[in-house]
Amino acid sequence: MNPVLYEDVCSIYNDENIDWKQFEGKRILITGATGLIGLNLVNAFLFFNEKTDNPCTILACIRNRDKAIRLFGENDTIEYIIQDITEDLDVDCDYIIHAASMTSSKDFMYKPVETIDIAIKGTQNVLNLSRKYNVKKMVYLSSMEIYGHPEKGHEVLEEEVAGFDIHNPRNSYPVSKILCESMAVSMAKEYGVNACILRLTQTFGYGVPYEDGRVFAQFMRSAMERKDIILKTKGETERCYLYTADAIRAIITLLLKGQPGQAYTGANPETYCSIADMAKLVCREIANDEIKVIFELDDITKYGYADTLYMKLNVDKLMNLGWKPIFSLKDMFKRMIDSQNEI
Repeated sequence: MNPVLYEDVCSIYNDENIDWKQFEGKRILITGATGLIGLNLVNAFLFFNEKTDNPCTILACIRNRDKAIRLFGENDTIEYIIQDITEDLDVDCDYIIHAASMTSSKDFMYKPVETIDIAIKGTQNVLNLSRKYNVKKMVYLSSMEIYGHPEKGHEVLEEEVAGFDIHNPRNSYPVSKILCESMAVSMAKEYGVNACILRLTQTFGYGVPYEDGRVFAQFMRSAMERKDIILKTKGETERCYLYTADAIRAIITLLLKGQPGQAYTGANPETYCSIADMAKLVCREIANDEIKVIFELDDITKYGYADTLYMKLNVDKLMNLGWKPIFSLKDMFKRMIDSQNEI
């Protein structure tokens, strides 16, 4: 196992806030199992299975079996469900993490219909499945983007969902996420489905592909290749970030303690900074001042970037369940880079 991944799954397994016995002998469905969050979830439960005499069954919903085999191999405790999440899904399970989603900003802009279709149909299928089999808990992975454009300096609480201009195709992503959340809350209220919501901030760490197009991966490549960081904006957007292992512990915490129909924000408040400041941190702390930040301002709309944001997130609601983030922004970059060096 990749050394960074091994350290991550150990930290997740040893979290005193997680009662792993609750998962013994259970069937756990993970949609989007080969995505960034999904692959880390699968590895966390695989590690748990090695530690118990009564392992859980991991139901990995995927589209590409070969990719899944490369990531996880053949394992008696994994069942691969090969289908598109927008197709009818029927598999008996005890817990569900719905992580399947479009994640590329360019896709939000240039494939808005597909973005909406995958979100709505996929989530409806998973919620119907949760109702049919009376699952113990379903966690739907939403996004910080549903908070819109808070004022600079304002700390955002869970009830502050924003309105969006529906004439901007880029908003296909946050608008569809809001509707999916409404579906989950409605199913919880009307039919007693045990569904709750985790709104993740931008998350990275082990499992980020080297060629990933998001800004943190661009910074990673610049540091590894010792090339200057080129910013196409002034880098004024400010947000919190979250390490993958911290996100997995948040998800598992909600599987055990999350309240049906409730939404929780997942982020590390200690990582709050602007994109420009993050770029400077990478130059200074990761690349040892061997590279610098260069601004080449461009029309950002063609990249599908969101407008300038000030996303200072309050995570008290999640922390009140016993969860807390561990990894700093510097740690996140170092571990992501170290994991690339081992591939």
